[in-house]
Amino acid sequence: MQSSERLDLKSLIRSIPDYPRTGIIFRDITSLIAHGAGFKQSVRDLTEPYMDQKIDKVAGIEARGFIFGGAMADVLGVGFVPIRKQGKLPGKVVGQDYSLEYGTDRIELHADAIAQGERVLLVDDLIATGGTALAAIELLKRVGGDIVSAAFVIDLPDLGGASLLREKGVDVHSLVAFEGE
Repeated sequence: MQSSERLDLKSLIRSIPDYPRTGIIFRDITSLIAHGAGFKQSVRDLTEPYMDQKIDKVAGIEARGFIFGGAMADVLGVGFVPIRKQGKLPGKVVGQDYSLEYGTDRIELHADAIAQGERVLLVDDLIATGGTALAAIELLKRVGGDIVSAAFVIDLPDLGGASLLREKGVDVHSLVAFEGE
């Protein structure tokens, strides 16, 4: 890919109807990350707004947030912090519960992953209702992080998650939007 050639990233994201249940269209980024130039451009486009900002850590939400977040941390020259599902991290962790459609879940990070006042960029592949992202933001704040922004490859604006984050004072950056669910 030449530097002036821009790919249509949205066209590289596979849509799978009726997954994980009938009526849902799953937006699958594995087709994007399998496309070398598309993956490179998506990482570059996600990172670009933060190149001139002071970022201390990139935090990625399990599991697809690890893919983009790790690459972004490398480009920014900063550390990466994994936010994982409960029970997946060894050692002392701090957790945050959040609501799901039918019940609750919990995410965790190492208690010493973020120093007080460190500027953190949160990353995931997709923002839908915003529940997991809000829980991650609360978790990062509880351990002393200063949330610079939240970055996503895909926004599902009809589900309201990005708007919800903005209402909570969090800057949101996304690359593509898919209307509907």
